[in-house]
Amino acid sequence: MFEFELSDKQKQLKEALRGLGKSVIRPSSLEWDRNKDIPLEFLRNFYMLSASMRGGNSPMADLTEGSPTGSSAGPSSGNRTAAVAAEELAWADASIMLSVPGAGLGGPPVRSSGTAEQRERFFGIFRDMSDELRWGAYGLTEPGAGSDVASIRTSCRKQGDHYILNGRKCYITNGGRASWVVIFATIDPSLGRAGHRAFVVERGTPGFFVGKIEDKLGLRANETAELVLEDCHVPAENLLGGEERYQTKEGFMTAMKTFDNTRPLVAAMACGIGRAAYEYARDFVRDNYVLGRPIPRYAAIAERLARVNRNLEAARIMVWKAVWMADQGIPNAKESSMSKALAGQAAIRACIDAIEICGAHGTLSEDHALLEKWFRDIKVYDIFEGTGQIQRIVISKRLMNNLRGF
Repeated sequence: MFEFELSDKQKQLKEALRGLGKSVIRPSSLEWDRNKDIPLEFLRNFYMLSASMRGGNSPMADLTEGSPTGSSAGPSSGNRTAAVAAEELAWADASIMLSVPGAGLGGPPVRSSGTAEQRERFFGIFRDMSDELRWGAYGLTEPGAGSDVASIRTSCRKQGDHYILNGRKCYITNGGRASWVVIFATIDPSLGRAGHRAFVVERGTPGFFVGKIEDKLGLRANETAELVLEDCHVPAENLLGGEERYQTKEGFMTAMKTFDNTRPLVAAMACGIGRAAYEYARDFVRDNYVLGRPIPRYAAIAERLARVNRNLEAARIMVWKAVWMADQGIPNAKESSMSKALAGQAAIRACIDAIEICGAHGTLSEDHALLEKWFRDIKVYDIFEGTGQIQRIVISKRLMNNLRGF
């Protein structure tokens, strides 16, 4: 069974990020939200600081490059470390977690499906960012295909030593500033999943454009972009994994494997936001109420706080199980979906309860604007990386497949 205890290094990382979040990130959070941007100089300093904490490697490296798991070198702890970091950074400000320089969500598919040459080429640009910050991105969602991944319509056709891509991608995190984006396309929509192909499309590729930058309800300091491909000429050598990888449904499986690694990290971020709201409400109640007094309303407040706390604790345990399985090389699709479905709802409920417990102070007072911000930020955690409804479908299918063996 998986371990609940963090390693000494993970504990040190957790404490370091908690201290940085409390003293530096959270005090700037509202300003970043209003300006819809995190200053590049801050991101540069954060990257350099995080690199020094890991002896030259960013603590986000396991997330951005996709830690190899279940290899001959033995089990990794990269996914667990990334989950710890994700929760702590989201506790401070979720936008910073999504804005960290590196391969981002584009990292796991390149790590799991790319050739050795592709991994070296595309990860190599992130090894030294002392002069220029760089990002990677993941382009799957389309205006007509979000949760239904099999319905993507971005097309690809081979022409000589290139593929020609046409289509639009939307809601792409860091899409506008990415050095490269993993783009999913199809050779024939009628083939469904079997027609999927994954490409690494580099910035500056002919026919590859950035569309609008989204104006969002939450996570406003993080860039979310539309990407447009119009007769985009992508070298055949950028087909992720090479031609032979797509003799089966490998393109679709590349997308799904990415979700198995990233959904628990999204769930960890949700836990961080939910924990922030819970702690805020807890401290507000401690300073304004004496819950030991025999007043029914006080008992109801205490019960609400207890329910929020236990739901968040349960979500974190599910996250840790999912990332432990990933580090052990154990298939974790069901647990990955469970962690995201549970954490998203638990954190949304935590933010709602915190606002209701604090009353007008929760949204109207400038001193309490962080609670209102967390309420705006948290909703997307039940949407992106697969909606809560999709997670429940995945879970039920996995359960039913197991039952068929009886």
